Amino acid sequence: MDLNSTALDDATPKDQASYQFFINGPVGRIEALLNRATESSRFNAIAVICHPHPLYDGSLHNKVTYTLARTLNSLGIPALRFNFRGVGESQGNYANGEGELQDLLAVIAEAKRLYPGRDLWLAGFSFGAYIALRAAHQAKPAQLITIAPAINFFDPHAIRTPTCPWLLIQGKDDDIVPCEEVLDWLEDLHPAPSLRLVEGTGHFFHRQLVTLRNAIEHHFEQNQLDSVAV
Repeated sequence: MDLNSTALDDATPKDQASYQFFINGPVGRIEALLNRATESSRFNAIAVICHPHPLYDGSLHNKVTYTLARTLNSLGIPALRFNFRGVGESQGNYANGEGELQDLLAVIAEAKRLYPGRDLWLAGFSFGAYIALRAAHQAKPAQLITIAPAINFFDPHAIRTPTCPWLLIQGKDDDIVPCEEVLDWLEDLHPAPSLRLVEGTGHFFHRQLVTLRNAIEHHFEQNQLDSVAV
């Protein structure tokens, strides 16, 4: 079902697990898909998730992006995915990461409107991870999750080191975003993220999506235990 964001709250059944709608973006409408959590939430949060590169078939339906959404749902967090400009039914054209950053900020504003008072969790894969990193300073998420951030394709100096809790997951056999380049970049970052390296895994986590899901769930379950212990 297609809805504009102004009608979203009243027109959509509250028990509907997921639905498509549109957000007003900087260059036109942004196609979005919200997956509601079916479990009771231990985290008072709303997650916004960014997909990989628009010019290389990246979209909100990418399997890693989908896995991120469903994993966060398992933690009781609704997850909002969207298409950057020029992808799917989102209007506009690719804008070298700068326009896509503005798209993300518009989506974050809408997520906060839909879920007022909740913490923002920001996540992304590849290009989407880079855009999430760019947005973190301004958006101030409570949690940041980046999977194989494409820092080798863009200027890493454009990223201000996040100060929020940050999980970075990287395949050790990534042939698109080499693990060694990511580790070299992290050496100069303070504070550094929590790093999870996945053995035998390339960029798209083929046959490793369950491993990816388990890594995310374990990280936040352990953090929850640690916070209780303190």
